[in-house]
Amino acid sequence: MALIALAADKGSPGVTTAAVALAAVWPRRVLLAETDPAGGDLVYRSAAAHGGPLNPNTGMLSIAATARRGLVPDQLWDHVQPLSGGLEVLVGLGNSEQAAGLAGLWPTLGHAFASLADSPHAAADVIADCGRISGDTPAVELFPHASLVLLVSRTEPEALARVRDRAAALAGKLNGGSRVAGPGSPMVGVVLIADTGSAAKLASQVNDMLVHAQTGARVVGTLADDPAGAEQLAGRRRGRLDKSLLIRTARKVTADLYQQYGAAWTASAHAAQPQQPHQPQQGQPQQGQPQQGQYAQQAHHVPPTQPTQPTQPTQPTQPTQPTQPTQPGQPGRSAAQGRSDGRAAGAGR
Repeated sequence: MALIALAADKGSPGVTTAAVALAAVWPRRVLLAETDPAGGDLVYRSAAAHGGPLNPNTGMLSIAATARRGLVPDQLWDHVQPLSGGLEVLVGLGNSEQAAGLAGLWPTLGHAFASLADSPHAAADVIADCGRISGDTPAVELFPHASLVLLVSRTEPEALARVRDRAAALAGKLNGGSRVAGPGSPMVGVVLIADTGSAAKLASQVNDMLVHAQTGARVVGTLADDPAGAEQLAGRRRGRLDKSLLIRTARKVTADLYQQYGAAWTASAHAAQPQQPHQPQQGQPQQGQPQQGQYAQQAHHVPPTQPTQPTQPTQPTQPTQPTQPTQPGQPGRSAAQGRSDGRAAGAGR
């Protein structure tokens, strides 16, 4: 398991939307952390699991006091809130001024995020929405602890030029001057936000550009430029979110990432030293325990504990929904269809 950090060089290419979409379909338990020092968005755009608003004081703001006394990875769960779809989030700061309270603590947070994979109680990957990293943002102090740093970019020429230069500078900084990721160093990847009709061609061209410029970065995938899907993900529009181009392309990106890096992340987690145990709060889901209503089960086929066998006839003792059989390869979709009305985990632009 791993810490995956998402960021952008300039503008608003959709880092928060990308982070939420990937977290929503992530194949393992995942914690979505809003670590943008400029402030988070989800508290304004998403409802909590109880139907009311998220608590802006529980998250990055509350964890600052805890981290100053030392931070055991499992303590992260004490500051987490579930969204209405079940996705677990660490709510971001309210504004950039509050980032002063985290001064000097970013490496501690990075280590806790990366070490959460080794938790004996509630292991999880962490997807961190780091926002824009142009300038002297402290969020870059999380990157040395990440397994993968993903730069999100749109495909306008000026955006591609900026992400090329940012990727080269970041790879060099993370690898001690070398642009080739060494053992224990995070790889730098690029995720493009593109029209699906031209995504494959653009990804190939941009990857060639990154290789030719010797940036050390590679294009790891493309997410659909899908405003309607982003609105559904934010809960502002009804529709079959699991059928949206945004979610379908997010599935492919996560599948490709795990195909390329999953084995290495798992091996790294097994090799790591176990952390000091911390008893999670009462009611906190334990490791391996499914999160009831988690959005990942709505928009994505997460490997289930009891997979449906579509080629076998329905058991006589369980003739439920004989006229609506589960689609092959997507068990549990009937429950998802009833909840795909946009009440999913929050998003951003």
